[in-house]
Amino acid sequence: MPQSNDPFAHAENTAHTWLAVVRGRLGADDQQLAYRVLRAWLHVVRDRLTVQSAAHFAAQLPELLRGVFYEGWNPAHVPTRYEVDGFVARFAGSAGLTRAEVPAAAAAVTSALGELCSPGQLDHVLKLLPESLVTLLTAGHGGRRAC
Repeated sequence: MPQSNDPFAHAENTAHTWLAVVRGRLGADDQQLAYRVLRAWLHVVRDRLTVQSAAHFAAQLPELLRGVFYEGWNPAHVPTRYEVDGFVARFAGSAGLTRAEVPAAAAAVTSALGELCSPGQLDHVLKLLPESLVTLLTAGHGGRRAC
């Protein structure tokens, strides 16, 4: 494998690998769609967590996706309390999806992150959320699951 002089090449490749897994779970060829859906998932889940839990989860992400995770974050305003309707509305608006598309998209990202995160990390995040959100995030994937 040729060596790259680009100091960011590894970070970019890792982010692309994660995005490819999300794209595969979504069953989509559109890389921009996969990015929007992943970004929406990261932001709406992040805002539901405490500062400490969000930072702990972010440490599991590749460098470039960690930047996406923290983009626009205001730790003074978290955790934001919203249930399924609020989650769906935020997710749909951020990802450019209809509300009806959110459950499948959110579950696809959860499944992808379950494969990519360190063992137990995603399960820890899910345990911090209300059961109604966990059900939405894991629809079709057997409820709570460890990564």
